[in-house]
Amino acid sequence: MTSQAAEAAMTARVALVTGAARGIGAATVLRLAQQGYAVLAVDLAADDPALPYPMGTEAELAAVVEKAGGTAAAFVADVRDPAAMKAAVAEAERRWGGLDVAIAAAGVVAGGVPLWEVPEAQERAVLEVDLHGVVHLARAAVPALLRRPRPRSGRFLAVASAAATRGLPMLAAYCAAKAGVAGLVRALGAELGETGVTANAVSPGSTDTPILAESARLYALPDAAAFAAQQPVHRLLDPDEVAAVLAFLAGPDSGAMTGAVVPVDGGLAL
Repeated sequence: MTSQAAEAAMTARVALVTGAARGIGAATVLRLAQQGYAVLAVDLAADDPALPYPMGTEAELAAVVEKAGGTAAAFVADVRDPAAMKAAVAEAERRWGGLDVAIAAAGVVAGGVPLWEVPEAQERAVLEVDLHGVVHLARAAVPALLRRPRPRSGRFLAVASAAATRGLPMLAAYCAAKAGVAGLVRALGAELGETGVTANAVSPGSTDTPILAESARLYALPDAAAFAAQQPVHRLLDPDEVAAVLAFLAGPDSGAMTGAVVPVDGGLAL
């Protein structure tokens, strides 16, 4: 980054996004970058031996950052590691002088059989990434958001799911984790009170991402397009449609919202 670009970034809002190599996370990085944010794009960028489908890669993460432009940077870290989340937050503060927005978009899915038949390693991966990973980011990022001087407009955001409120067979651990995310943001919203920092989540429906493709495989469906029929809009959502709502929640105009779980689900929850 040139000194001129660095100076400009210091005055921009700064965001950190996990799960940034693909899917909703990648779309959110691009949305925020287009709106002038400096963005630290965080991803494990490696496969998980406990899960039977490929994760995002370093090449995919690099491609997202390149597309986002000069005020985005890649950072490889595992959301399951609290120290790694603290290091990611510290990197954002080091690069750009602070942090205004933290978005927990990293997620995985596993199942395809009743809960009691799911391999323990797969169940653990879902709970640790989808719920503990959000907790770890909150513990690392919220203090940084509060380090900004008043008046603040800090934002902690998470990606929940329509699975937070629906009992999806053969995805019990995923449902439990996403319900936990919804409860977490409600509690954070209450805890943050009048600090100027808010906490909210989006709850996507069937969105055209690798997780949905894996869900289709677990249900023995021909492809993810089969999920479109369950949504009143009768189509899959594009990750950018979810990212658009996250981008609004990340901005100063969402200050009246906290502890909210916003459906972005094509009517799936109706």
